[in-house]
Amino acid sequence: KTQNFLGEKGQRIRELTSVVQKRFEFAEGAVELYAERVQNRGLCAQAQAESLKFKLLAGLAVRRACYGVVRFVMEASAKGCEVIVSGKLRGQRAKAMKFGDGYMIKTGHAGQVYTDIAVRHVAMRQGMIGIKVSIMLPHDPKGINGPKIPLDDVVTILEPKEEPSPESILQAQQAAEAAAAAAAQAAALQASMLAQQQAAAAAPVEPAMQAGF
Repeated sequence: KTQNFLGEKGQRIRELTSVVQKRFEFAEGAVELYAERVQNRGLCAQAQAESLKFKLLAGLAVRRACYGVVRFVMEASAKGCEVIVSGKLRGQRAKAMKFGDGYMIKTGHAGQVYTDIAVRHVAMRQGMIGIKVSIMLPHDPKGINGPKIPLDDVVTILEPKEEPSPESILQAQQAAEAAAAAAAQAAALQASMLAQQQAAAAAPVEPAMQAGF
């Protein structure tokens, strides 16, 4: 919980800030730590690894705990989930158990972008147990619940455009030709009127007739 992380009156967050500052030799007051609630716990591998860790510490059976985590992750609209638990699960012989569901990409650029992985170690009474949770995130154009980049093998087929019929093309050509002819005729008429006005302005003015003639 957030209160457990912050501590009483923010004491624990101040201790963590001091530890980080001393470990990496930052200047005094140069480091600030903030605690923010996870928006979607089902798509956060670290949250699910911690949940599985506390379930095992509480004494819940391994199969039941792992299947519960896988179901919770898949209900949170994840594309796939894989949980690996290794160690002395039953008896003295160590073994690994793998639980998975859905679609999982582990290699290539898509494996780096789309897969969220978390590893935790649980100190049980019979020995140390390792937990690895991998979650295949869904594609989200907004980039909130998953990456914006679409997968390489996802093909989107668009609807074909409607092709115009030959009759409509012919009508459009005729209309364009008619409009061009009308524009040319209007331009010729305007040019002839302008020439007449210029000729009238350039003609000499006859002197006025004397009175009596």
